[in-house]
Amino acid sequence: MRSFAKINVFLKIVGFRNNYHEIKSRFILYKGLYDEIDLVSRVSDGLIIDNPFSDNIIFKAYNKIANLGFASELDEYFKDNQVKLIKNIPSGGGLGGGSSNAAAFLHLVNDRLNLNISKEKLIQIAHNIGADVAFFVSRFDAANVSGIGEIVEAFDDDIPNLDIVTSPIFCSTPKVFARYRAEFKGFDIDLANKLCQMKSKEILNSYENIRLNDLLKPCQEIYSNLSVASDEFLSGSGSSKFKLKI
Repeated sequence: MRSFAKINVFLKIVGFRNNYHEIKSRFILYKGLYDEIDLVSRVSDGLIIDNPFSDNIIFKAYNKIANLGFASELDEYFKDNQVKLIKNIPSGGGLGGGSSNAAAFLHLVNDRLNLNISKEKLIQIAHNIGADVAFFVSRFDAANVSGIGEIVEAFDDDIPNLDIVTSPIFCSTPKVFARYRAEFKGFDIDLANKLCQMKSKEILNSYENIRLNDLLKPCQEIYSNLSVASDEFLSGSGSSKFKLKI
């Protein structure tokens, strides 16, 4: 299964919820970059073959399915099988690679083990795994995502052709959000609501990058070697940039 990346066309912070940040954002599925995940016959120890990803949230997805009442089915299946994961989406790049992996794992396990968990239930499970997982479970091409990532609403979008520019810089999401909060100067809720109604192509042709992503400034303050050209946009809290394809 292809585990696609995502792009945040815009990301506006509109509130605080304890230690979390409430957002309004347009997520689009970027099918030009993806990890590959499969369930294959066991060849080594552990859940993931030759696993260098000890913190990958596939493990959290596994536990959520087990706690739903399928522990025995999972134990029996993974005695003889394990996850094969080929990573292409860079970590810390704001492209949601780990969350996408968790969502793909949920769908694979549900299908291969015939668990018959509804898509709606999988989305509920996703809320407790990670902020972006619900979007990936939904399999929407474009959606307005709000709350702390748990509200995912399909959007009939005009998705432009985009190029992604990845970077070796690993951006820490907690550090970037903490810097934003430390320098908080107010929410631009009116703009956030307006952007939610606009098509992605129109948004990217109408606004500067600094207006669209509230995390661009704190991200660059922490990672001073992260350069973003005037025609580039930052995705999420990571180092990956995207721009309209000419």
